[in-house]
Amino acid sequence: METQPTPLEAAAAEWQAVLGPQQVLSREAASAAYGPDTTGIERSVPAALRILDAAHLPEVMRIAQRHRVPVYPVSTGRNWGYGSALAVQPDCVILDLSGMNRILHFDAEMGVVTLEPGVTQGMLADFLDSNNYPFMVPTTGAGPSCSLLGNALERGYGVTPYTDHFAAVTDLEAVLADGSRYRTAMREAGGEELARLFKWGIGAYSAGLFTQSGLGVVTRMSILLARRPEVVKVCLFSLKDDALLEPAIERIRAILGKLPGTVAGLNLMNRHRVLAMSAPYPADRLGADGLIPPALVDELGRQYQIFPWTGFGTLYGTRRMVAAAQKEIRAALKGVASRMLFLSQDNANTLRRVAGWLPGAAGQRLASTAATLARSLELAGGRPNETALPLAYWRNPAPGADGARNPAQDGCGLIWYAPLVPMRGQGARAYVEMVSAVTRKHGMEPLLTFTSLSDKLFDSTVPLLFDRHSPAAVEAAQACYRELIERGREQGWFPYRVTTSAMPGLSALTQDSQQLHERLRRALDPHDLLAPGRYR
Repeated sequence: METQPTPLEAAAAEWQAVLGPQQVLSREAASAAYGPDTTGIERSVPAALRILDAAHLPEVMRIAQRHRVPVYPVSTGRNWGYGSALAVQPDCVILDLSGMNRILHFDAEMGVVTLEPGVTQGMLADFLDSNNYPFMVPTTGAGPSCSLLGNALERGYGVTPYTDHFAAVTDLEAVLADGSRYRTAMREAGGEELARLFKWGIGAYSAGLFTQSGLGVVTRMSILLARRPEVVKVCLFSLKDDALLEPAIERIRAILGKLPGTVAGLNLMNRHRVLAMSAPYPADRLGADGLIPPALVDELGRQYQIFPWTGFGTLYGTRRMVAAAQKEIRAALKGVASRMLFLSQDNANTLRRVAGWLPGAAGQRLASTAATLARSLELAGGRPNETALPLAYWRNPAPGADGARNPAQDGCGLIWYAPLVPMRGQGARAYVEMVSAVTRKHGMEPLLTFTSLSDKLFDSTVPLLFDRHSPAAVEAAQACYRELIERGREQGWFPYRVTTSAMPGLSALTQDSQQLHERLRRALDPHDLLAPGRYR
């Protein structure tokens, strides 16, 4: 008796006819390419489809519907610390859109770019530089190999003047679960130029439904780029006493309210976090609990000249605007901040050269600090680099032999806890104490940053770094993440984005909004085949 093909086998045969056999990966190849994840979770990956042309997607989705095979789209699959390329639920076929990497349109006068999912920060930077266009890439710490579209759909943010990346998105196009196409009403009624220049369109705003959802596969996006200003500077300062955290936050809130636009953001990092970016992991000096003892943290802080809190801000504008902003910042932080510096790219490069002349360990430390500052200024100037990526390797394996960093493939253990925290001194202190207690309880170092999203709100990023090859360490990290979410929610802090493993629990916390989302889901995807479980 002839054996009937399984639904997946039948779908794969049809997908091969549409995409070509080499673009349909088997279970083994798909698992190797998309299975590794920094959070330590595992998912069965039955197959993967490499989509090279958006024109193929409608038929790809119709085939998935005919055979009831669930699919999960990724832009580049480099969502490190949140799930990488893995689906929320097992046995989803990965739709890899990284091969769709064209810049479809660029308005050199207005600074609006329309691009596909596979366009990375590095690709856009090369495009702008090669054409001498005076605009900035909306950079993030994830590095030049990560998708711009994917980050915007996750409502990510960065360090350039348009910090909220989806806020800068004006128009998008998507393919729905049944293979039909979505275009914004303004693009259809008013034309492509108006759609690129006006975010809200006309009628009910529906483009936002495609962020943090599985309602469609976004195939193109238009995003505003900030024009490169006359001056880009970073502001560095320290808090020499932990007790200065509360007044510093109140002053930061005042600065951001007074200098919108010129000051794009002000961040605070605790000493632990800065050490993770500056000093080797002291594996041979850990305490009985497997953590760096507080006395050693203090010792390393003195050695590397890192105070309890380090501030980092970005300034953009004309020379006179930035000079005036510097005076305002100095006045606002007087009596609170120490060792305040305002550095341009030229300043950082000069410091780097001077450090090379100094002998011994002091010269090496200064050279390392100067190099980090120079790369940070490049990032603030809209030029993507890997400045922040070494954090994932602090207590993890080194990058591959070619030097390219891919934390998921390289075996790094990393989970990001990224809650929203109101910009109030006392509340921020309570948050720091909660994070410190929970992370230490689970054997995680309390690495903490406050990043301003406005003059009212921080996003805090806490990287949970662990040995991904140790099942006990993986379980401890995941338990820590779950408790951080639970304890934070009890006190009024909740993440703006979560890992794929945390998504299935959201429905119990967001019942009223989920009712509407489920109604939309049933209407658009009745068999729940497109990114099932995503943010639900």
